[in-house]
Amino acid sequence: MNKHLTHLMLAASFMTSASFAGAAELVVIVNTANPATAMTAAQASQFFLGKSAMFTPVDLPDNSPIRAEFYKKVADKDLSEVKTIWSKLVFTGKGTAPKEMHNYAEVKKAVAANPTGIGYIERSAVDATVKVITVLP
Repeated sequence: MNKHLTHLMLAASFMTSASFAGAAELVVIVNTANPATAMTAAQASQFFLGKSAMFTPVDLPDNSPIRAEFYKKVADKDLSEVKTIWSKLVFTGKGTAPKEMHNYAEVKKAVAANPTGIGYIERSAVDATVKVITVLP
């Protein structure tokens, strides 16, 4: 019985650590000259869903799992819902979809070059060229 319980505990701890290993800590970044110091996930979603033009959003590629995770965390939307939102905005002339960058380095470069730029990357990719204003759970 003790041996069986030990195996169950080991399996449970492995499953718990495996679920955390796949989760990236995402952050929302802006230009270092931007006066914003903090932003909620709901506020960030406004820029990435075309509800506000105060910031210029930069996205990761459509097939990026990090992109899917980001939209789920900030807006509770999957990528097909996000595409539908942007298709309507672009078709009606009410918005321009965020530019897509290939990787974190390109996102950082685009945000660093634009005073109104906003993007998202894994926390481990942050450097002095950008400023973190939101940490997503």
